[in-house]
Amino acid sequence: MSIQRRRERERADREKLIITAARELAENEGWDAVTTRRLAAEIEYSQPVLYSHFKGKDAIMAAVAVEGFAELAAELRKARTASTDPGRTLADVAMAYAEFAERRPALYDVMFSKAVPLPFASPEAPAALQDGFGELREAVRPFAGDDDLGALTETFWSGLHGLLTLMRDGRLRREQHDLRLAVLLSRFSA
Repeated sequence: MSIQRRRERERADREKLIITAARELAENEGWDAVTTRRLAAEIEYSQPVLYSHFKGKDAIMAAVAVEGFAELAAELRKARTASTDPGRTLADVAMAYAEFAERRPALYDVMFSKAVPLPFASPEAPAALQDGFGELREAVRPFAGDDDLGALTETFWSGLHGLLTLMRDGRLRREQHDLRLAVLLSRFSA
């Protein structure tokens, strides 16, 4: 192995270590606890090493978000391809989305609620973001009819996100979540 390839591999490993440490710290203590000083201590590297990989906390959060979108896309794809019935598929995708948000609250927040330097809803969006939206779009496609598929998908996604966010923030009763999700699905797929 050449020295250059070894250095590239080591750099990629350090970058992954930083992202993993940021995710774990955020899940355990919240995003306010994630600082470059704290991350440097967690991974046992100096702050300048962190800055050689990322411009700062916002860039680290963006990298975590992109990783999260790749994971979400994979989970949505698995749910979307589990059934050939369009109604069941839409329900499975909605449930996979909701379970992802519940299982990984800090990750979900950095993906959808925190300000991160990522382009959304544009061709410049990272592939992982486009893949996640694409899985939602394919689940919605059978119900689009003459409607604009992109706008319909955004509306469905907004409904899911709104229900989850309001519930997680204590503004909607948690025990009514399944009922609200069923209402959204029935109205959407009617």
